[in-house]
Amino acid sequence: MPDCLITGCSQLLTLRGPVPRRGKALRNLGIIPDGAILIHEDRIAAIGPHRRIEKLRQARRAEKIDLAGRVVLPGFVDSHTHLIFPNSRAKEYEERIAGASYEEIAKKGGGIRSTVDTLRRATPSALKKRAIANLNLFATHGTTTIESKSGYGLDWKSELKILTLLSELHQEHPLDIHSTFLGAHVVPREYRSRPESYVKLLVDRWIPAVAMAGLAEFCDVFCDRGAFTVAQSRKILAAGRAGGLVPRIHAEQLANTGAARLAIELQAASADHLEKINAADIRALALSNVVCTLLPGCCFHLGLRDYGPARKLIDSGAIVGLATDFNPGTSPTLSMSMILSLACTQMRMTPAEAITAATINPAYSLRAHDRAGSLEVGKYADIAAFDVADYREIPYYFGVNLCAFTMKRGAVIHSKNL
Repeated sequence: MPDCLITGCSQLLTLRGPVPRRGKALRNLGIIPDGAILIHEDRIAAIGPHRRIEKLRQARRAEKIDLAGRVVLPGFVDSHTHLIFPNSRAKEYEERIAGASYEEIAKKGGGIRSTVDTLRRATPSALKKRAIANLNLFATHGTTTIESKSGYGLDWKSELKILTLLSELHQEHPLDIHSTFLGAHVVPREYRSRPESYVKLLVDRWIPAVAMAGLAEFCDVFCDRGAFTVAQSRKILAAGRAGGLVPRIHAEQLANTGAARLAIELQAASADHLEKINAADIRALALSNVVCTLLPGCCFHLGLRDYGPARKLIDSGAIVGLATDFNPGTSPTLSMSMILSLACTQMRMTPAEAITAATINPAYSLRAHDRAGSLEVGKYADIAAFDVADYREIPYYFGVNLCAFTMKRGAVIHSKNL
């Protein structure tokens, strides 16, 4: 691969600096006006004002890409997705519009369990085809790294099917995919009358097998009303940690259960949702290294009034991240730009805070901040460029995909109007 020189960056948002970002540091985007990036193989070799970078001997021989005055930033890092699923749940969308709640639909056999029933019957090739199409769409929206969970199988054969597909896709598709075992998504139908037996199965057999086979980096659990209790979740995540799987947790989405405190206790990489946390939880999270991953797409799609308390978390000093929660039931979006818009309008984050929460902080939660999430020498050349005059216009133009160019590890994976 020849060296590459990227020029024409009207605002080059490097996100360089300390990791993770808290408080006022979330607003520091490390902007270089009229910047340039020199790329050697898959890494950034030099970055700075274009006059300095273009004078480098290596730059003179490099292949040039002129981004014609676009705003350039690190590729988005989407740290909470459910990539592998068989179909949409548009019928439930219509039911919610008519007044049914998420929990009412679940009690009637809908929700997560309806996707489980369909996925168990789906062929790996059909699931893979759909996933590739969605990964390509992630790229067109400027996302270069994702985390993805199992959890729509809930039997060993189907969970293995999902994790195997994620491993294959990570090897075959340009995007980096970090895999999470979410066997504890909900209690499967066949164990509803004996949930402790299912927890024992996860702890004694499935989690050790996943860890031994290297099929996941993380272990997650949906710790909430109608899913798993704090005590059950502690057993599950502790088993994951014993096998080398870093804890993540769905926490405090539907009710305040103590899941956020459990995340702190177990030194989880991330606590996700957090719509129902209280002031004491916020203070405790601010003193921890747990990333508070907020998922406004879920609140928007479900028509909920209460979004995650981003402003309070940031002002307290907590580490805040943003993700799409891409899934067929509660957040069918893979646009991080739309998530930024929701973060700004509904959670009162500034555009700079939202961009930081969609790049370097989620990279930290994925233990990937040494190679992704910012544009610095030695890191992957994961780059997104937008057809805007100012970075604040990325969330300003809501529901519009203005990503014109995406590069992953030095290779162009999306380009329009260049």
